[in-house]
Amino acid sequence: MKNRPHPVPAAISGLALAVMATSAAAEPIPEQTVIDAQKAWGEGIVAIAKTHADGGDYAARATKHINDLYAYGETKVMFKPTMAAENQFRATFDGALSYFIGQEGTEDKGFAISGWTNVRWENDGIYTNDASAMAMGNYYFTGPDGSETKVEFTFGYVLVDGDLKINLHHSSLPYSPE
Repeated sequence: MKNRPHPVPAAISGLALAVMATSAAAEPIPEQTVIDAQKAWGEGIVAIAKTHADGGDYAARATKHINDLYAYGETKVMFKPTMAAENQFRATFDGALSYFIGQEGTEDKGFAISGWTNVRWENDGIYTNDASAMAMGNYYFTGPDGSETKVEFTFGYVLVDGDLKINLHHSSLPYSPE
């Protein structure tokens, strides 16, 4: 009687090799893709401010910004805006929209309609793998008078249908010992 390999272990071994080959073939998200997503986010904030200043439909522009760049409806989103104390975390699209354009009777004054003219990013680090990315550093918001406001950030991203979308957004003003 000849020794023949048992079909079940052979199938499992073949499956394991296929999984290893698939995961080894997946490429990490390029850092430039994260930088491009940051640029799009900053340009979106400036566009919302400009639309507001021009008397346009800034709520529609902010809605587009959130739909295009955040993963609401795809996965959980953890959003801790810079200037939020009473309603610190914005797990919903409506919470994010309120923060960006303001809402009567809340602490939200409309961060994105504050007249920002530019957003400049300085990454301390970017980490990527084949399905997600993280970046941390400072970003600087240029106001209508040309002054810059420095804000610390941590953003997390996930791939949704080939697009990088935000699933973690934490920002805060730098510590001041005063």
